[in-house]
Amino acid sequence: MIPMKALCAVPVLVAVLATSAVAADRTPRASATDSMGMASSSSSNVPIISGGVGFDSQQAVAARERDFNLKLLFTLSEGNYVSNVNVVIQDAAGRTVAQHEAQGPFLLAKLPGGTYNVVATYEGKQQSRRINVAGGRKTEHFRWPSNPSTDFPAQTDVVDPPRDVAAGRS
Repeated sequence: MIPMKALCAVPVLVAVLATSAVAADRTPRASATDSMGMASSSSSNVPIISGGVGFDSQQAVAARERDFNLKLLFTLSEGNYVSNVNVVIQDAAGRTVAQHEAQGPFLLAKLPGGTYNVVATYEGKQQSRRINVAGGRKTEHFRWPSNPSTDFPAQTDVVDPPRDVAAGRS
């Protein structure tokens, strides 16, 4: 049996080793996910975080909002959050300045002031927005139509009430 103290030390040791390896190798990483389910990347010197799956991750993203000037929100048309959205941010000249796969419905980026084209792709469906980032935080909401067969699968465990109950008679 492994002592509890040893099990608690394993995540810390892994984090220390991972941090040391990243510090030794300055190659930019596409994305890393922390214990709160937030993914981060800094491609082309553009800091980005994403997350928001679950209450703790939503709180973690909200706590970091003040450090970023672009907030993207990803949902279905009905308002259901989505994740695994591929995001490409291009500057006014069409150069890709950042690319990130959002690991939750929220993506935060810190961009220099300017006009950007943001392309978000969810389940093969692409949307594009021209966004001007200036003073303050810019929020943009991307919505995709749902696919009822996959987004809202039929519930087989629901029992219809007897007709008398459904008609208001008992």
